Amino acid sequence: MADQTGGFFAGFSRTEKRAVASAALIAMLRMFGVFALLPVLAPYAASFDGATGPLIGLAVGAYGLTQALMQIPLGVLSDRIGRAPVIVAALLLLAAGSIIAAMADSIYGLIVGRFLQGAGAISAALVAFIADATRESVRTRSMAVYGVGFGFAFMIAVIAGPAIAAAAGVKGVFWAAAGAALVAVSLVMTLPGVERPTRQATFSLRPALKPDLLRLDAGVFVLHAILTASFVALPFVFSERLELPLTSHWVMYLGSLVLSLAITIPLLTRDDRQSGGGYLGLAVGMMLAAQLLFAFATVSLPAILIGLALFFGGFNFLEASLPSRVSKQADESSRGASVGVFATAQFLGIFTGGLLGGYLLAAGTMAVFVACALLCAIWLALRGFGRDPGASLEARE
Repeated sequence: MADQTGGFFAGFSRTEKRAVASAALIAMLRMFGVFALLPVLAPYAASFDGATGPLIGLAVGAYGLTQALMQIPLGVLSDRIGRAPVIVAALLLLAAGSIIAAMADSIYGLIVGRFLQGAGAISAALVAFIADATRESVRTRSMAVYGVGFGFAFMIAVIAGPAIAAAAGVKGVFWAAAGAALVAVSLVMTLPGVERPTRQATFSLRPALKPDLLRLDAGVFVLHAILTASFVALPFVFSERLELPLTSHWVMYLGSLVLSLAITIPLLTRDDRQSGGGYLGLAVGMMLAAQLLFAFATVSLPAILIGLALFFGGFNFLEASLPSRVSKQADESSRGASVGVFATAQFLGIFTGGLLGGYLLAAGTMAVFVACALLCAIWLALRGFGRDPGASLEARE
């Protein structure tokens, strides 16, 4: 029975609220270790003998490559055998990779651990579970909760990561990631049962490759390429340009993330009510402005703080809204595969962004941010990237 009380969860049934809350918490635990490493991983990788710019970029981005390779197979498998078994297996792989990375004594061992971390790909199965467990009338808000969970994990992680690293070294951050993954495994048992997805006699990716879905896939690829490349360079801006010690980086992240909530929350609320594609363009524009501030105002602490707030505001909105649009556009019987393709694009973006940031870092942090600004500009310029395929579909109907 739907909850008729007012507020954000008006119209949700008890089962829907439980399903969304549990899935968001699992995602937060899983992403905690990933995000906690972003502010500290590039300098840590640089500390190993023989580390080069490309190897540093590979250590940062390796996670994304195996995530990308595993999303479609695990998404399809979750269509066949159910979401929970796939989520548990993936979380165990994530924990194993975190332990290997924590014990690594060379840049190559670190890269191996990062590759194995990435093999624990749960995004497709978890987002598909939310879509299975919720009605379309509350789907956008359900995905917003999931996306806000990512943002919350990001907020906690980028503050905790440098703090853990200061107390126990970056190896301690890897151990924390392993522990969080194991806690998430126990939480999978709390997921409510939902109707199993319809199993098709034959499998085809064609329903997952519709033009509107591919447009969203391209968007999430660019989004995460920009995120990862930015975090290859930002720690060096803080340390070398602003002369902030690693243990103080969390102050910058905390201040900017708090400011970004004033951007993200109104955008999500209005987007849920209006399904307007213009908000996508606005969010990308904010990220473009942030990259220009990062590139040309790297000695100004207030400018970098404003840039971070704009960046996180746009990023967190897009991180919530893009999966919601995918879940609405995907066919029910191939939802896991469709989300798998989307997640593959997302994590290929992480891998590409890590390599891009690593290669350009040799030319300076400005080169990294200018490249990210160019990606934002291309995203805005390409026809159709800013429109909402869900809204256009509704208009046709």
